[in-house]
Amino acid sequence: MTRLASLWSYRGFILSSVKREFQHKYQSTLLGPSWAVLNPLAMILVYTLIFSQVMRAKLPGVDTTFAYSIYLCAGILTWGLFNEIVTRGQNSFVENANLLKKINFPRFCLPTIVVLNAVVNFSIIFTLFTAFLILSGHFPGWPFLALVPLLAILIFFAIGLGVTLGVLNVFFRDVGQFFAIFLQFWFWLTPIVYPVNVLPALIGKIVMLNPLAPLMAGFQDILVLGQWPQWITLIYPTILALLLCVQGMRLFRRHASDLVDEL
Repeated sequence: MTRLASLWSYRGFILSSVKREFQHKYQSTLLGPSWAVLNPLAMILVYTLIFSQVMRAKLPGVDTTFAYSIYLCAGILTWGLFNEIVTRGQNSFVENANLLKKINFPRFCLPTIVVLNAVVNFSIIFTLFTAFLILSGHFPGWPFLALVPLLAILIFFAIGLGVTLGVLNVFFRDVGQFFAIFLQFWFWLTPIVYPVNVLPALIGKIVMLNPLAPLMAGFQDILVLGQWPQWITLIYPTILALLLCVQGMRLFRRHASDLVDEL
């Protein structure tokens, strides 16, 4: 509660940092913040046209034109949210070393800024994707509400992992380099571009040990099939997300006073 109170007292600093970073990203462009819409819109159109019209990709058991495109977007967009939080979180203290040395503020503001920036970016692109679902007649209906708890689990998982890696990366810089490589393998070991049911049974069971696999399956059930996720499969990633958050906070609390000295 004390940490939440300190973040609330510095909410002006946090929100202004989020706004400044968003504006800085597009300040030297002619179209400005419009690129925040144009880039994700182009990505959605490319996936839709290439996989539904050119490659005619199909999902096993789902005979609709846009099924694979929606399946791909469901995984890539949510992976992008996770990837941005974790990747930027692990570098949040190192990249802001000068700021930490010059200004006195709660250190946990930095991961908070990372999360809010990622959520803003995700909200823009996912709003466009939702509009595509509505216009193409593939909006899932009431199961769409289940995205809220699934996104919460994903974000807490990313926060716990990002903070843990962020602290470790201050003291052991190899952590960031290693995890960047590990993320590439993690992406392909997560059923994002392929469904689990196309894998051999044993391989499929191994892949589902990946804590992100049941989360991605939940997003895909909602957005592709219009079904509620299998809640029981989400117990495992939920518990792991909470454990990572607790571990990350303990590690941060223990070394918060040493971060500036090490940097």
